[in-house]
Order: sequence, then C-alpha cells, then structure tokens
Amino acid sequence: MTTRRLISTGSPFEKAAGYSRAVVQGDWCFVSGTTGYDYATMTMPESVEQQARNCLATIGNVLAEAGFAMADVICARYIVSDAAYQDDVFNVAGEVFGGIRPAATMIIAGLIRPEMKVEIEVTALRRA
Repeated sequence: MTTRRLISTGSPFEKAAGYSRAVVQGDWCFVSGTTGYDYATMTMPESVEQQARNCLATIGNVLAEAGFAMADVICARYIVSDAAYQDDVFNVAGEVFGGIRPAATMIIAGLIRPEMKVEIEVTALRRA
C-alpha cells in the first residue's frame, strides 16, 4: 500500500478550507488550484500575467518539495475570470510548458475573490 503524503505551502486558506496544496499518492501528484498570491507577502499582483507566473512558481515549488518536476506535469487546468485573459495566461504557460505540452483545459469562471484573475491546477506523474 502506498502512503499518502500531504504538502502544504502554509497558506491560511489551506487550513481554513481543509485542503492540501498537493497530495502525493505513489507516483502521482495532484496539485490543488493555485491562485496568483505571493505567499511571502500575501499580496495579489494586479496583472494576470504576474498572477499566472506566481501560480506556476508556487506549483513548481510544491512539485519540487514533493519530489516531482514541472516536466512530470501531464495535465493542466487553467481557470480565468474573464475570457480576455486567455492569451496572457497561455503565453505565460507556454513559457513553462512549451516543451512539456501537458493535456490542458481552460475554463472561464468566477473565482472566489474579486482580485483573483487566474487559478491553475495540475496533475503530475513521476517519470521512470
């Protein structure tokens, strides 16, 4: 039986809402939807591009802590609060995932706080 490992960034949202930033089960890592907060300062940048960069930086740090790499990402889900943000988010995602090319979906939906413009969730499978 594989042990489940919970990863936390220490964000107050994780404890309040009762979730983990990531869950590792065997060779799989499931990273929760991650918004663009700078967790060092608990501030949200104004631009969707910087929010997307912060999302992916947090995701990269969590994957590394879990023993994974961005190259292990097999699926990415992008949620943007306005369809006008799609190109900006895809440009940032392309910088990170251009050579990896995971399966991806973009959804236009309201996010839980008005300052949030993008949320990114990924699933990774450890490569042999």
